[in-house]
Amino acid sequence: MLLRLPSNRIIRSIGGIFMLVVVYFRLPQLFFLSYAVRRSSHNLIDDINNSTLGFEQIFVVGLPSRTDRRDGIYLQAALSNLSVEFIDGVNGKDIPDKAIPSSYDHERMNDASLGSWRAHMNAIQEVVRRNLTSALILEDDVDWDIRLKRQLHDFALSAHALTQPLKGSPGSYADPTYPNPSAKSPGKIPDIPFDHLPDTEPPTSSPYGDHWDLLWVGNCGFHFPFEDNKVIPKGRVIHSNDETVAQKRYLWALNIPFTLKEKYPQHTRAVHHVQEGVCTLGYAITQRSAQKLLYEVGLKDITQAFDLLMRYFCEGVEGRRYHNCLAVQPSLFHHHRTPGPISAESDMEDHGDGFREKGYTDMVRWSVRLNAGVLLEGGNATEFEDQYPDTNEED
Repeated sequence: MLLRLPSNRIIRSIGGIFMLVVVYFRLPQLFFLSYAVRRSSHNLIDDINNSTLGFEQIFVVGLPSRTDRRDGIYLQAALSNLSVEFIDGVNGKDIPDKAIPSSYDHERMNDASLGSWRAHMNAIQEVVRRNLTSALILEDDVDWDIRLKRQLHDFALSAHALTQPLKGSPGSYADPTYPNPSAKSPGKIPDIPFDHLPDTEPPTSSPYGDHWDLLWVGNCGFHFPFEDNKVIPKGRVIHSNDETVAQKRYLWALNIPFTLKEKYPQHTRAVHHVQEGVCTLGYAITQRSAQKLLYEVGLKDITQAFDLLMRYFCEGVEGRRYHNCLAVQPSLFHHHRTPGPISAESDMEDHGDGFREKGYTDMVRWSVRLNAGVLLEGGNATEFEDQYPDTNEED
């Protein structure tokens, strides 16, 4: 008796059941594969557009008594779609001598400098305590440009050019003096034009790169790395024709000579490694570098103001190790000078008497603070006030 073969319909049914079983048991793997593809296609630099500018948290350091500054920062943050958290400032006179690290007998620093040091260390300590991957730390009297996210995007690309390996060449960098100059390294190398950045490996851990310790984005000036410095890489990215930079006659720095102003054309911004930074208006750190800062700046001799201690941390001097710190000039965060008594300008120093009738922000063209009214009414770029409009006058 001949056996009857299964019909095509039965074969198709069995095949369909088999496929359903396979899909059922493979569904989790297929889901995670799909997720991995979506994640890998995500461009990390786009995180700069989020509410914390590509960092895990934004902290603002300030005394609780300066409610005026908190009002200003919260308003600026809201108008910029940013999320910030305050870390209370510290009155230096409340810090006992035994809480100030010292390995030898020296005079106690002034209370204002001690308070600033401790307040910043508390913010850094919080990064470690919460195990944050990164944080941006600002002072409470800063302001920024309406175009901040675009500025930080450009800064990130510049940071990649200075610190990320060249595409397809692990261990090779656009800056021949990075990560550490050798005995044969030149003291000066050609500038890297922002319009012709090298093709580098994309970062995997931060929009700003994989190997930085500190991004000093709010300051009162830097020098470019000195040619005779044997530790600091010499590379610099030069962004010409940056419309967010004011004309040179409006620019200033506490570092003399101010090479960026003296040697480069109008509307130029530079990104480079830190040399003699002044003022800690804004800086970003990672979890790892926060731990290093607790060790190098929190637990070693406190003999200078906090910004000088940060300089030591970056440059590897005064008993500290060298760290990979990047700077930008002109600064992206700067002091906002409110109208009112000039004596209210600082809680650290005496700025004298006098009265300021109109507020302004140093070197920030489209100030968020000064354009708050326009932003609140939904205004656009044609209505923004440019504090430092271009003129035909000489530098």
